[in-house]
Amino acid sequence: MVFVMPTITSIIVWVILGAVSGWIASMITGKNKEMGLWANLLFGIIGAFVGGWLASLFGLAPATGLNLWSFIVAIVGAVIVLGIVSMFKTRD
Repeated sequence: MVFVMPTITSIIVWVILGAVSGWIASMITGKNKEMGLWANLLFGIIGAFVGGWLASLFGLAPATGLNLWSFIVAIVGAVIVLGIVSMFKTRD
């Protein structure tokens, strides 16, 4: 496998994809009151990696850019990540 240095355009796409998918995932899980912009971005980007990994396990294409499939993969991954985080979060 060859490592290719990401371009500034691909980094901007990751940030946009992460922010939007993290926000949608927070709305789906009902965590929108607890999360801010940075948390949405973080969980969205982590979710894109998790969703892409899971998609490749099932023989599907991972997140590949700024398109509908990538949003679906990232949102599903972010929902999974938010579910795992909420399992470990202490309740006051």
